[in-house]
Amino acid sequence: MKRIFILLIVCLLLTSCQGVSKEEEKTSIRIGISLYRGDDTFINNIRSIIEEKAKEYERESGIKVTLDIQEAKGSQNTQNNQVERFISLGCDVLCINPVDRTDTSLIIDKAMTAGVPVVFFNRQPVEEDMNRWDKLFYVGVDAKETAVLQGQMVVDLYRKQPEAVDLNEDGVVSYVMLEGETSHQDSLIRTEWSVQTLKDGRVSIERITGGIANWERSQASALMEQWLTEYPDTIELVISNNDDMALGAIDALERAQVTGVNVIGIDGTTPGLEAIENGKLLGTVSANKDLYCSAILELAASCALEKALPEEYPLTDETYFWTPQEIIITKIKENP
Repeated sequence: MKRIFILLIVCLLLTSCQGVSKEEEKTSIRIGISLYRGDDTFINNIRSIIEEKAKEYERESGIKVTLDIQEAKGSQNTQNNQVERFISLGCDVLCINPVDRTDTSLIIDKAMTAGVPVVFFNRQPVEEDMNRWDKLFYVGVDAKETAVLQGQMVVDLYRKQPEAVDLNEDGVVSYVMLEGETSHQDSLIRTEWSVQTLKDGRVSIERITGGIANWERSQASALMEQWLTEYPDTIELVISNNDDMALGAIDALERAQVTGVNVIGIDGTTPGLEAIENGKLLGTVSANKDLYCSAILELAASCALEKALPEEYPLTDETYFWTPQEIIITKIKENP
């Protein structure tokens, strides 16, 4: 009898353990995504691709993926409230495109308290914040690499066909600079290193003027219109921190019926690539958006399922995934 009783206990324990295992095996995950702004062209591109990647992940894994996507409209307070809501709804992981990269501590506090991992993307939080917890990750591009590639496209063209860059052939390329945000890390780095790359490439340059256009096409267009009035027949090159502002500059050039001025951007947005195809934008620097968004989705899903990240998305310092970038430039007609 005693032996039978012991066997019954063992069977019950085994059955109980098997039941827990099945309950813990997730068949669905919920991802809370907060975007710093919904009217940013690059971020809209990223959003669309993430949605496609979620559907693809569902088909391949059989795990249902629910995306709760919100726009913070440029307000950090709004984004903090969205994070609180995501956690209250039981989101398994958060994907955050921060409004203020220097002010993510409250988001991290809430996530750590709830035990919910966070994948930041596009706007990199400061290193001190990222070091606070081993469940914080970042997906983006190396801002210095971006700027160097942007400058390099002009250097390469100048070496091959100097008159295509130095329009008046006086030995100096006169440029204006369209910057993103005043204190945004990527904007500062892009501005510094695109110019430094031109200098390192022995392109003689002269800065005419520059201004903050907050990544926006309309603001850049207004600035460019003003500069064309103040410095007529002087501007040879427009260096822009992103494609939207570059397109704004092109809008102003077209209104003023000014031709020949080279404009370069960053991001490889759909409108930017169309402008390159049409010969209006000299070139842009584009991240591999497919890989960029796959990394965000796969990292988020792995965190939600408590699985290791697939090897095709290697992390630097177990925290950062840096997306490869490339130069995309219009075809220049060479002089006969």
